[in-house]
Amino acid sequence: MPTIKIENVVASTSLGEQLDLQAIALALDGAEYEPEQFPGLIYRLKEPKTATLLFRSGKVVCTGAKSLEEVKLAISKVSKQIGRAGIEIKIEPKIEVQNIVASSDLGQEINLNAIAISLGLEKVEYEPEQFPGLVYRLDSPKVVVLLFGSGKLVCTGARKPSDVGDAVQKIMEELQGAGLLH
Repeated sequence: MPTIKIENVVASTSLGEQLDLQAIALALDGAEYEPEQFPGLIYRLKEPKTATLLFRSGKVVCTGAKSLEEVKLAISKVSKQIGRAGIEIKIEPKIEVQNIVASSDLGQEINLNAIAISLGLEKVEYEPEQFPGLVYRLDSPKVVVLLFGSGKLVCTGARKPSDVGDAVQKIMEELQGAGLLH
């Protein structure tokens, strides 16, 4: 099984109440809040290296984390910093993963034209003039995998890390079964 590297975890939660983004922007050093540009406040952490988007509704989106643990740590840090600024957060945020982006390498070059034909046109998009990768939509797990001629791949749409592993395993089995991966 090839090594899988999680590149980005996007997760959301709710802090349970309306947020005064103007007050938070003033309290959090480095927060970016320009409501005429974007309705949310952007707060970047150096450790873990993440960007947290806070919305007036209390909704929060964390992006840039490399694991669910990093997401939890980032949201916890931001919640504490908001609390220290005098804006109390009364609930323990329930974090829900929205998307995991991961990369892997099959370890050899692959023939995308042959793969497009063998995997079937219902689940594959391959237009090399438009984009150098083959887009493969899996039903189970429900993810999208971009395959490149170099053998590298990017998986997106996963909700848990095991979905990525299952997708890579399934693709390898399908390609080996069709004689396209040795």
